[in-house]
Amino acid sequence: MKLQTLACAVAVATGGLFFSHVMNEAIAANEPVTAVAQKLQPTQEQALVSRQLATLVDRQHYLNMRLDANTSNRVLDMYLDSLDPDHSLFLANEVEQYKQKYGSNFGAALKAGDLSGPYLIHEQYRVRLKAFYEFMLAELKKPQSLKQPNTYIETDREKAPFFKTQAEQQAQWRKMLVSQLINLTISKEEDLAKQKALKDDPTLADGQDLAAGEDLTPVQTLTKRYTRQLERISRIKSDDVLEKTLNAMLATYDPHSNYFPPVDAMELNRQTTLQLEGIGVSIRPERGNEDYTKIETIVDGGPASKTGQVKSGDRIIGVAQDGEKMVDVIGWPSGEIVGLIRGKRGTKVTVKLLGPGASMSQARNVMIVRDVIQEEDAGVRTRTVEVTREGKKHVFGVVEIPSFYLNYRARRAGTEYRSVSEDTNNALKSLAQKNVEGIIIDLRNNPGGSLEEVSKMIGQVVKSGPVVQIRDGNGNVSVFEDNDGGAQTYAGPLAVLINLASASASEIYSAAIQDYGRGIVIGSTTTGKGTAQVQLDNLAYGQATLTQRKFYRITGGSTQNKGVIPDIKLVDIYDEEFGERKAKNALVWDTIPTAPFKREGEIQPYLDALQTKSKQRVEADSQFKYLQTRKEIAQVTKDQKKVVLDIDQRKAELIALEQKTLTAENKRRQETGKKPYANWESYQASIDALNEARAKMKATQRPPLDEEQTFVTEAANILLDFSNLKKN
Repeated sequence: MKLQTLACAVAVATGGLFFSHVMNEAIAANEPVTAVAQKLQPTQEQALVSRQLATLVDRQHYLNMRLDANTSNRVLDMYLDSLDPDHSLFLANEVEQYKQKYGSNFGAALKAGDLSGPYLIHEQYRVRLKAFYEFMLAELKKPQSLKQPNTYIETDREKAPFFKTQAEQQAQWRKMLVSQLINLTISKEEDLAKQKALKDDPTLADGQDLAAGEDLTPVQTLTKRYTRQLERISRIKSDDVLEKTLNAMLATYDPHSNYFPPVDAMELNRQTTLQLEGIGVSIRPERGNEDYTKIETIVDGGPASKTGQVKSGDRIIGVAQDGEKMVDVIGWPSGEIVGLIRGKRGTKVTVKLLGPGASMSQARNVMIVRDVIQEEDAGVRTRTVEVTREGKKHVFGVVEIPSFYLNYRARRAGTEYRSVSEDTNNALKSLAQKNVEGIIIDLRNNPGGSLEEVSKMIGQVVKSGPVVQIRDGNGNVSVFEDNDGGAQTYAGPLAVLINLASASASEIYSAAIQDYGRGIVIGSTTTGKGTAQVQLDNLAYGQATLTQRKFYRITGGSTQNKGVIPDIKLVDIYDEEFGERKAKNALVWDTIPTAPFKREGEIQPYLDALQTKSKQRVEADSQFKYLQTRKEIAQVTKDQKKVVLDIDQRKAELIALEQKTLTAENKRRQETGKKPYANWESYQASIDALNEARAKMKATQRPPLDEEQTFVTEAANILLDFSNLKKN
């Protein structure tokens, strides 16, 4: 199949980790259902998109799984779990009633555009959510014992049964409250100790403003938090209900078919094209006061910059759309504020800003015209790394690829656009001109992207041949070829760095390099996201991705589920729960016949020697030893399925873990010639200062952390070993 035959009406996306819409909802108390003040109803457009998407998933999903009664019951289960993930909202008999009333016909209703069932369930959910916060606020006014040595709370109730009675349910809520109070009490004590450390030694702040948090007691903090979340219920919109409903349906088929309401669709497009339509600022919660969101950086030449009235450090306290009333956004999550600020190019938005230290009377309104902002920092980056052996320096190139981006809309329109293949091609040429001894393609944390782009990029380092096989739901197999006429931008020594957060297009690239013997794949096993989605951007309302194809290596094995296993394994810093192998309803691994191809290099004969040499370095490397220790410490916490509701015991457990972490940190500092930290508080203050400083840097100016750089350095060492072994 030729690349040119790809339909341009949709974008074939290999990502699926591009964007994840997360709404911070909490479990709610079970109270008699009463009417909510804000009754949400689906619009005609929302009913239409329900009909469109339900029909598409029924007829065109890769699984060819009908949206019948059996599937409908699973969709309802998924919907209830999305609302009540800890099974602490609905009672068991209520869930049974929902299943009897809606279960078998849930899918048929969606195909008919009937959203009444999920909207009614969500309405009841909002009533319970409101009741839950009111219950917790009332409990906070009562004395709570933080010393219950024989009482525990489960930390994972995803598979736990729903409570049978309200008494059981409320007992769980009280446990939740005590656990949160214990956490906040310990956190408050540690924060005070950290502030004392900063006062005793101001150099720990490294010139950063590390102001203390609000001076609130744990009870006051929770009261403020619950009151804010109670207010937020009134801001839940019909889009939120629609998103939960349609994504429950899609998630029943696979983890990478997703629906995005209009605001979220904008974020999806931004991340796949490196463009956004907004005002050109980055924002984040203000340190020490989570009620406020402040402007961190301003894009040079962007709409906000051109006004001359927007400054770094300004708090955003209100947002008004053109011709509409100002919305007070104090206490809003930054993600919701972003949703208000972004919009179509040429439209106006007014932001109400409060300068640092200014009073409310000094707030100012600034009207800004939205425009397209190109995110230059988000693309391919290049640098070099040096390795010294026997007094001689060896220089290797590094190409960091954050995603396989392509602005296909701009290309379709015939306007200027950026693509990852062009940026990578220029990077390879630039590094080759510097006479580097090898090039490292860094695909760590790369979520994927355009199939067309990754195919082109494989062709830049491979002479000719197939790059990936794709099978559709009917069993038809297409072979994507490197069809650049044998052109090869770079033919020198090559390594590819991967980890558990490398997905889809990253896996196609690293698998092809491995199968051709073109380079050495280094790191940890990848995500295992071996499916392709069509991006549906012509729906009646919002956008969606729908899984329609599955990827296979040229050797025949799928990248789905199993992922790409590196030639040389290094420590995996991620929790295994992150990968496809732990995802709900993930498609299975299987094989198809091999595509004819000619291997371009031989790596296998050298792997044992390379692994031995690498292991020796890793075992002696302070950064790798530190990462391995941190992973083991994290595993201890992960293995805990319940925690005690006793503050003294909880403190003792926490202090023990903190001491192990501090010991690991100080050991690597001593081995790298740095002064060890005197205590945990000093360590935490320094970490805060580092994070604050890095947050203010542009991505291109942000140096890699020592523990990140050690992977790149080891990859360079492996390439050097490989060259030496081949010479000998």
